[in-house]
Amino acid sequence: MVVKFLDLKKQYLSIKQEIDSAIFRVIQNSAFIGGDEVLCFEKEFAEFLGEGVKTLGVGNGTDALEIAIESLNLPQGGEVLIPANTFVATAEAVVRNGLKVVFVDCGRDYTLDIGDLESKITPASVAIIAVHLYGQSAKLNEILNLAKKYHLKVIEDCAQSHGATYNGRRVGTFGDVGAFSFYPGKNLGAFGDGGMIVSRDFDCLQRCREIAHHGGLSKYEHRIIGRNSRLDGMQAAILRVKLKYLESWNARRREIAGLYLEGLGDMLDIALPEVKPSCICVWHLFVIRTLKRQTLMEVLRKNGIEYGLHYPLSLPNTPAYAPFVKGIECKNATCWEDEILSLPMGEHLEDKEVQKVIEVLKDTLCG
Repeated sequence: MVVKFLDLKKQYLSIKQEIDSAIFRVIQNSAFIGGDEVLCFEKEFAEFLGEGVKTLGVGNGTDALEIAIESLNLPQGGEVLIPANTFVATAEAVVRNGLKVVFVDCGRDYTLDIGDLESKITPASVAIIAVHLYGQSAKLNEILNLAKKYHLKVIEDCAQSHGATYNGRRVGTFGDVGAFSFYPGKNLGAFGDGGMIVSRDFDCLQRCREIAHHGGLSKYEHRIIGRNSRLDGMQAAILRVKLKYLESWNARRREIAGLYLEGLGDMLDIALPEVKPSCICVWHLFVIRTLKRQTLMEVLRKNGIEYGLHYPLSLPNTPAYAPFVKGIECKNATCWEDEILSLPMGEHLEDKEVQKVIEVLKDTLCG
């Protein structure tokens, strides 16, 4: 029995008729760029997030972040505080906007450590990017309080947190602007690239729309220097189908996480994920830490169990971002990059597959 880390084919087959119908509808209507499918998905995703939210579909999650940051008109060279432990797109979006990244260490829940965050705020700081990593919300109350205290903008990176909540409210709706990715492996994933910018600020979203549509709100209108980033009709149609299942898929992820937490709870050699009571986690990833990672990876591989490393290097330790870290320490992110291990997670898993993972880990560490 092979235990897959991710199984997009199985997911497709479970909703094949609806997906095929949606794809055929787009082809039949020939609405490949924009059109009703995109408008309907934007509306439905806004309703999913909550009252008062505005949305804009774009080409991918990185574009969503870049455009969201650009819309805030931050001063060139300003410092943006981001987690050391996140996907590289978070940092790319900052640097490509002419801003400077300042890396902040992660806490036990892998999101921004609040003490380290405040210690790195300077007069040059202009914004904080709150990354809701692995499906769990960042510490939004504390982040928003610091943003208010120091007059900083807050961007939410929701690429791994579709449907996650903080104090009963969907992530993406707290900061000045938020960004989602619909990369195929996400909790809500397209059959290609796609992204979404979200905000309660109508003017902010209009600026995003201008940037993404060649600098104008209508064809051949170019009020500013813009770019081209659009969610295509095919992806929107597919995402409309999948959005109907997102809550049930996330609920299944929570069931699987519960099995892992219970089955591995007495393992002294494994540090399990810490979940805040204020957050409903959607478990994009189930990440453990262990000093015996190499041994576990070899045993998992021999037993047909797929795994992942998220992330093998924290961003301050990558060649691209080494110039940004002079005098900056991120001890947890650096230490944990040799310990983190992502176990199979997703609604595709059956209980017996999860139990196999648990048994292999326990046999290896206790045998």
